[in-house]
Amino acid sequence: MFRRVHEPEAQDRRSAIWAGGRFDAGRRPMTRRVEGVTRSDDHLLLVTLSGGAKRLTVVADDGHRYDGPDRAGAVSFLPAFCERRLTLDHVEAEWASISLSRASFGPLETAARLAPFSNVEDPVVFAIVGEIDRMHRADGAVDAAYAETMAFALARHVARRAGVSAERAGRTPALPRWKLKRVRDHVEAHLDRQISIAELAEVAGMSAGHFHRAFREATGATPLRFIQERRVELAARLLRTGEASVGEVAAKVGFESQSHFARVFRAIAGRRPF
Repeated sequence: MFRRVHEPEAQDRRSAIWAGGRFDAGRRPMTRRVEGVTRSDDHLLLVTLSGGAKRLTVVADDGHRYDGPDRAGAVSFLPAFCERRLTLDHVEAEWASISLSRASFGPLETAARLAPFSNVEDPVVFAIVGEIDRMHRADGAVDAAYAETMAFALARHVARRAGVSAERAGRTPALPRWKLKRVRDHVEAHLDRQISIAELAEVAGMSAGHFHRAFREATGATPLRFIQERRVELAARLLRTGEASVGEVAAKVGFESQSHFARVFRAIAGRRPF
């Protein structure tokens, strides 16, 4: 849930939603003053992609304050249920935000004392959010498994900033072989559509955060990498027959756009699919 008041509507708004997260982006033309209140049931990362504001004033209900310029590359964080009141003066910027469900953090959330921060330099967050923004601009969508994987990475990074590592948060439960087989069989049976990490976690009977870590510990690869490798293997077989175009093959192996399919195919196979 978000609340914003007395805030002129941003232009070119774009959004993508996946299990446990949401991406939003927009552009704000030159505006003398923007005032607003933001509160979310999820943890919220906000990034200034370009432009900025002459002055940003932030007051959070936990006592956090910030007063200074807003520049391109600035990253802010608002924990779930924490309210932030802000004022922007002379602002012109492109921005993006990622909301992370509390489940994305898993045991890291209870182990960490997550506190808001404003306008810090964080190349990791900026790079991940920027890549999601580029993908959304290019394809008009974000692959669910990719978005969830990036959400887990962001959650771990934010927790690490708060001084908590995955090891301190507790040992990841093992993924038994029978559960791993069930997950692999499910992927094989549904390569023709998008597969989310939350869906695979349900198949394994685990929370999404625990499943992501357990799968990687058991296989040495992320669930996203496994899904992409299986898609590319199937696509390569279909392309060798010559019975379908690249676009048709992309759709048959669960990609919403041919451009995204081509990027993943090249990253996995080391060559273009055509």
